Amino acid sequence: MIPADTAEAQILDLVVPLDSRRDCETVSLLQATGRILSESVISPLDFPHWDNSAMDGYAVRYEDVSTASETTPVELTVVEDIPAGKPPQKTVEPGQAARILTGAMVPTGANTIVIQENTQREGDRIQILSPPGLKAFIRERGTFVKEGDRLLSVGNEVTPPEVAVLAAAQRSEVQVYRRPRVAILSTGNELVTPNEPLQPGQIVDSNQYALASLVQQMGAIPLCQGIVSDDPTQLKQAIKTAVEEADMVLSSGGVSVGDYDYVDTILQELGAAIHIQSVAVKPGKPLTVATFPKRVPPLLYFGLPGNPVSALVSFWRFVAPALRKLSGRVDNWSATFLTARSHQVLKAGGKRETYLWGQLHTTPSGLEFSLAQGSHSSGNLINITGTQGLAVVPIGVTEIEAGSQVRVLWINQALQN
Repeated sequence: MIPADTAEAQILDLVVPLDSRRDCETVSLLQATGRILSESVISPLDFPHWDNSAMDGYAVRYEDVSTASETTPVELTVVEDIPAGKPPQKTVEPGQAARILTGAMVPTGANTIVIQENTQREGDRIQILSPPGLKAFIRERGTFVKEGDRLLSVGNEVTPPEVAVLAAAQRSEVQVYRRPRVAILSTGNELVTPNEPLQPGQIVDSNQYALASLVQQMGAIPLCQGIVSDDPTQLKQAIKTAVEEADMVLSSGGVSVGDYDYVDTILQELGAAIHIQSVAVKPGKPLTVATFPKRVPPLLYFGLPGNPVSALVSFWRFVAPALRKLSGRVDNWSATFLTARSHQVLKAGGKRETYLWGQLHTTPSGLEFSLAQGSHSSGNLINITGTQGLAVVPIGVTEIEAGSQVRVLWINQALQN
């Protein structure tokens, strides 16, 4: 059995990301959220576009008001009102001021802003009651970024802040990586679809739907191949078809040591190189990771356990990092771990790195983990709903006391308060 961290590192080394020249498409800005940039975005403008005011007040010459105080105010003549969006029409001369609102262009001649709280106005005369600093409250042109500078880099995920930047840069379209295609198939004679009558001894195939949902959640396209019976000929054809159609393949079941576990043998018959067959984690010990080196680019194949919780944990721990790298992200591929205080005692067998699911809560004293109630069995899906993190009990440890700090695999960013 390979330790989890070693397995993750080995898997990431096997991933060949999408190509920024071949695997890209252009989408509108309103369709770009969650996509990965396949090009760097260069600013076509200075930001700010011009000197502008950060506050409501008066644009003045620093030389005129540097000695102002409440006891000896400086009086100036207001020659213009400048709202945001209207270019100034006049130059501020000695003894003059321009009324200016937040975001408005600073007029020629002015080199500082006096906020309106430090003034007293009567008609077209304004008294300055406090001296501002030179260039106070002026956002100077190009101080955020200059024309020709890089705004965003290849591999950045487009989130709402990036959308705002792209819109401000007048980019109505952007070039992104296409969505990776992930083929998903379930193996087992016992499986039926959710809309079939359930007969004694049968099991509903939840893995197909759970894995498809996880793939969608990560911005990829699931290609659901359905249920394949434990027949070597049918399974071989199904895997061959999946490999031809997808950028990554996920199968569940058939990777342990049972009489009907054919996946590894079939992969070798199809020319795959098998790199991993089991990992030292619970749940999820059986895990096949293979590549098809003759395919260009090489394809990564994951044979996940058939038990539903094991399949989910294997995806969160090993498939998700690989999919992040495949999608074109430049870094931050690895699983994210947080530290939290456990509300309950956490128990494990000690021979494998054990994952216990539950919820994370933010509190004034820090992050806390609450263990899900009920059985933590690889076959029990019921209490995994609402899971936000998996508490990790390391190899060699059989118990973590309540109130202790614990490492948590973060799978859901919506933390509960």
